[in-house]
Amino acid sequence: MERLAGKTAVVTGSGRGIGRAIALLFAKEEANVVVASVGKEECATTVADIEDAGGRAAAKPTDVGVRADVADMISFAVETYGGLDILVNNAQSWGTRQQPRGAPVPTPLEYFGEAELDWTFDTGFRGTFWAMQAAFPHLRERGGRVINFGSWYGQFGNGGTVAYNITKEAVRALTRTAAREWAPYGITVNAITPAAKTDAAAAIEQTNPELIAQAVAAIPLGRLGDPDLDVAPAALFLASDDARYITGQTLGVDGGIFLYP
Repeated sequence: MERLAGKTAVVTGSGRGIGRAIALLFAKEEANVVVASVGKEECATTVADIEDAGGRAAAKPTDVGVRADVADMISFAVETYGGLDILVNNAQSWGTRQQPRGAPVPTPLEYFGEAELDWTFDTGFRGTFWAMQAAFPHLRERGGRVINFGSWYGQFGNGGTVAYNITKEAVRALTRTAAREWAPYGITVNAITPAAKTDAAAAIEQTNPELIAQAVAAIPLGRLGDPDLDVAPAALFLASDDARYITGQTLGVDGGIFLYP
């Protein structure tokens, strides 16, 4: 219960879903957690739940599609807790900057709008890239951990979600590059590709239940993963000393989805 004692972690998108599950578990393992999410109320709720359980957390409302917000998030973590050990880049938005959405709307590649392409890429890839750049000087001091999030949508080339696919594959390429370049500083950089019952998955299920049914049918374990019980423990492993010799890898927390041809 103290695997992250004395560590400070920033978790983006931690107002709900997978990010929230990771923030709660990291705090349970004695980390100081900066809860970063675009919604102030979501941040406050996650922080309150952590504190009610005896953990330490601070809210930092952050729009990861805005570079200045991302830089402020990292500065806030360092100023609040005196350093930074773990960066979890989980946040992702869809839609457009003017009309963001919590889930992608399937659209054929030939009709995909540039505004949605830009916003998806900004909040997924660029937000991750900016956070890593801002965090690097602090992670270098402590031999830190970076945990990024890819998606099996990108690995499969899922139809109708081209912006999300290329965003998440770019994140995986960034992960491998940073792992190689930052290894001399003792920083490990890995990615998780979950197949989980996230808020986005729930939204998709409401509008397109057949799509979710097809996804579950492709998973040998026969279900979507649980953010708290399946995905967050994988992030904890990568953040802990148990994973100190693992870097540049993609960990599929996906029920074996790639076992099927």
